[in-house]
Amino acid sequence: MFLFQKAICYSGYRENQDPHQDIHPSDEDVLEDLRIISKHFKYIRMYNPYTHAQTVLRVIRAHHIPLKVMIGVEPLGEISNPDCPWGGLHSDEAIQKHKRYNYQQLDQLIDLANEYQDIVLALSVGNENTASWHPNKMDPLTLRDHVLYVKSKTNALVTFCEGAWEWRNHCQALADVVDFISIHVYPLWHKIPLKDAIPMTIKEYEDTIKTYPSKSVIFTEFGWTTSAGNQMDPEQTNEANQKLYLDALNDWSIQHHVTMFVFEAFDEPWKGGTDPSEPEKHWGIYHVNRTPKPWIK
Repeated sequence: MFLFQKAICYSGYRENQDPHQDIHPSDEDVLEDLRIISKHFKYIRMYNPYTHAQTVLRVIRAHHIPLKVMIGVEPLGEISNPDCPWGGLHSDEAIQKHKRYNYQQLDQLIDLANEYQDIVLALSVGNENTASWHPNKMDPLTLRDHVLYVKSKTNALVTFCEGAWEWRNHCQALADVVDFISIHVYPLWHKIPLKDAIPMTIKEYEDTIKTYPSKSVIFTEFGWTTSAGNQMDPEQTNEANQKLYLDALNDWSIQHHVTMFVFEAFDEPWKGGTDPSEPEKHWGIYHVNRTPKPWIK
């Protein structure tokens, strides 16, 4: 297991950049971001092994940036999920294509891990794919196979990133084979106010440790957005509350030596729909123009 360090999720898409349109941050953009991040953090987490992550790894090596990188994949659904409110249905033909694509992704992940062994911190075979709402649903037994496949081809540590509740209730088969358990906790999505959010976040960790006492547990996502509509309590989503929440959990993580990846480094306007206030655009501890919000300032 790797050492405890300050950690953050990183996706560097700025105004008028969008992975869906294949418009990615330049080397210069990434270098600026990594110099900002590395002042405060030692680990970053990225979500796929494609253009942006490849740029990040290349820039870290070329400029000797003191950061290690966790990289994952975003599998396409191998289960049709009618419970997903936005596009979780997949035909049998599509599922077969997804299965082939998912192994192609794993191969790319493995290649990056082997090429950048000095920089890659760990690998993840998925992100929240066992959740009931997810459009790209995966069977935990399939993800178990993916973990074993990756471990057979690289020496990197391997995990799966998922909500703490899902880990405790759906992912026992995965827990046996991952090198460590990676949980996500988001009180705001449950409309839990700040005064209750901090103990709730800690309890999710403690309950997961009790469920899997032989495994190391880290947070690969936790955070506090600074804007929201009716999906959350808008009165709770502001920069002052973000600071209070992150201050408390930062202190707790240091005291208990629990690595916690803050979600996330920078606001991302490309995410979600057209409403500029929706929460997915505002989880950053920096604004999209790279000016700091109060917590990191």
